[in-house]
Amino acid sequence: MYPAVAVLQALGKHSHTVLWVGSEDGMEARLVSRTGTRFEGIPAAGVHGVGLAALPGNLWRLLRGFFAARRILRQFKPDVLFFTGGYVAVPVALAGFRKPILLYVPDIEPGLALKVLARFADCIGLTVDQSGAFFSSKTRMVTTGYPLREEFTRWQHPEAVQTLGLENGLPTLLVFGGSKGARSINRAILSVLPNLLKIAQVIHVSGQLDWAEVETARGSLPADLAARYHAYPYLYDEMGAAMAAADLVVSRAGASTLGEFPHYGLPAVLVPYPYAWRYQKVNAEHLCSQGAAVMLEDQNLGVQLFSTIQNLLNDTNKLESMRHAMRGLARPQAANHLAELLQELAAPSTQKLGVAS
Repeated sequence: MYPAVAVLQALGKHSHTVLWVGSEDGMEARLVSRTGTRFEGIPAAGVHGVGLAALPGNLWRLLRGFFAARRILRQFKPDVLFFTGGYVAVPVALAGFRKPILLYVPDIEPGLALKVLARFADCIGLTVDQSGAFFSSKTRMVTTGYPLREEFTRWQHPEAVQTLGLENGLPTLLVFGGSKGARSINRAILSVLPNLLKIAQVIHVSGQLDWAEVETARGSLPADLAARYHAYPYLYDEMGAAMAAADLVVSRAGASTLGEFPHYGLPAVLVPYPYAWRYQKVNAEHLCSQGAAVMLEDQNLGVQLFSTIQNLLNDTNKLESMRHAMRGLARPQAANHLAELLQELAAPSTQKLGVAS
C-alpha cells in the first residue's frame, strides 16, 4: 500500500478526489487514515495457493467483494482506477473494468492478481524494465521505478543519527523483516547479538510478533552493549531515518527493497522469504546481479549470517562498491511519474481517483 500512498502525495499538487478501497479486515484502514484519505472496506481473499478446504469460502468472499465494489464505484463514479496489486484489487477491477485503469507492478515478477489485473489495464507502470516480459506487448508499459513516500525520503545522515540516538563513527547495521517482522531473521540476529554489538551498533525493527523475545534479549545484555542496541517493534516515519543512518541492512527482499535501498544507497544482505513463491528471490537476484547486495538462504542464516555481516563491515572497499551500485538504481521521480500517468488517463473534469491496494 505504501507505493499508492506515495503516488497520492505526488497527486496532492493537483485538484482531485480520492477513494481508497481496501480489505475490510486488515490494518490497511488504520494506515490509510493517517493520510486523510477516505477509505471503504470490502470482503476479499486470495485463491492462489489456497487449500481446497478454504477455497470455497474465499471464492464466496471475492464474489461478495465484487458486489460491494460495484456499489461503491456506482456511488463514487471515479474517472480513473489505480491498482498496486493484491487480491482485494481483483473484485474492484472486475466491477470497474470500463474505467481507465493504471496498474503498478512493485515486484519484478508479478503475482497472480497482477497478471489478472493486467488484462484490464490501459497502462502498466513497472519498477524495472525486466517486468515487461511478464505482460502482453500490446499493453502500454512505462518503467517508473518504485514510488516512495515524502516522509521516507527526507532524511539526511546527520539528522538520522541524532534522531535515533546513534553514536557517530561506529558502523551501523539495520535489521528488519517488513511491517510484520521476520522470525528467522530476528532469532538469527538475537543468537549472535553480543558478538555483533562488539563490532557495530544495531537498529533492529523486529515486528510486534517477536517483540517480547527482543525485549528479553536486550535486558540480558551488559550495559555497554545494550547502549548499542536500538530495538523497535515498528517504525513508520523514522524508517527512512534508519536507512539513512545505516551502513548495511539485513532484510527480506520484498518489493520495497527495489526502491528504498537505492534511494539511500544502502548495501544489503537479503534473505528472501522462502514461502512466498519466488517473488522475493527474483528481487534479491536482481539487486545481487547489479553488485548492490548479497543473498543468503533462510535455512543458512544460523551458519552464515554473522560471518557475512562481519566480512562486509570489515571490507570498506566492497561496501563502498555496493553502495555506489545500489545508488545507481534509484529513480527519485517514480511517484511523480505515476501521478502524471494517472492525470493523463483521468477525465479532464473532476478527476476522481479510485485506489485499490
